[in-house]
Amino acid sequence: MPTFQIAKSITIQAPPEKVYSIISDYHHWPAWSPWLITEPGVKIEVKPDGKEYNWQGKRTGSGEMKVLKENGPHRLDMVVHFLKPWKSTSPVWFELKQQGQATEVTWGMTGSLPFFMFFMTKMMTAYIGMDYKRGLTMLKDYVETGAVPSKLDFKGVNQFPGNKYIGIKTACTTETLDTKMGEDFGKLSGWAAQHGDQMAGPGFSIYHTWDVVKDKVVYTAAFPVKEMPSQLPEGFISGAIPAINVNTIAHIGSYKHLGNAWTTQYMMQRGKEFKFRKGIDPFEVYLNMPGQVPTEQLVTEIHFPVA
Repeated sequence: MPTFQIAKSITIQAPPEKVYSIISDYHHWPAWSPWLITEPGVKIEVKPDGKEYNWQGKRTGSGEMKVLKENGPHRLDMVVHFLKPWKSTSPVWFELKQQGQATEVTWGMTGSLPFFMFFMTKMMTAYIGMDYKRGLTMLKDYVETGAVPSKLDFKGVNQFPGNKYIGIKTACTTETLDTKMGEDFGKLSGWAAQHGDQMAGPGFSIYHTWDVVKDKVVYTAAFPVKEMPSQLPEGFISGAIPAINVNTIAHIGSYKHLGNAWTTQYMMQRGKEFKFRKGIDPFEVYLNMPGQVPTEQLVTEIHFPVA
């Protein structure tokens, strides 16, 4: 069977003993699991000792995970048995290294695919790697603060009224996305400060391309306007989103966890929970901004066009 390997790391401001006590007890996992957050209704059963759990869901499939070997607070070995969408067994491990007052946590897995899906090896490596990064980011918050500032509000299918916008279109990598987007919205905010009477709502971003295998992102950072300006600064573009039906998930919390909402939308799309409308790219709207409200109260709506 085709196999793939994944290992992602993060530094957590806590001693290894504290991190180990959390990752080795499955009672803690619902708080930071990158998969369980995508499906609030998933059925979970955790054994009393916290060393084994099973799950059954529509988006997340079904399976079970067990702790095999503990070598705290340095290494933890597990095994995960997937039952749906296909059967497979994968070893999973955590390695913890003390870094002064902090801990470097590495989460790894060796996975496999059915032979007829050999062509998806690179894609699975990239997608599960992103899941691991999301999970480690949530684990970091959970260990350091006791909570994860990321909640999903499933608003379902509704109508987006459409808009006209000015924006800046950019191509970048996932690592440079935050920096590039910050620069683009800085330029747009400068323009908006001088043309406040033309603004028609909160800022948003349209994602034209998100290629996890090639690590390429193409997006447009934008502000809606009442009318298209006759002249725009160099590098600015104009465009419009038509009035359309959209499937909406609101993310409440830090922007660093927005991937939770986007991943859920893609899972719903693949699971045919709604029919994606081709020809219009998905987009996110920032209903409030950092500085206006505490980070845990930031609200971002992710919209996927529906046919």
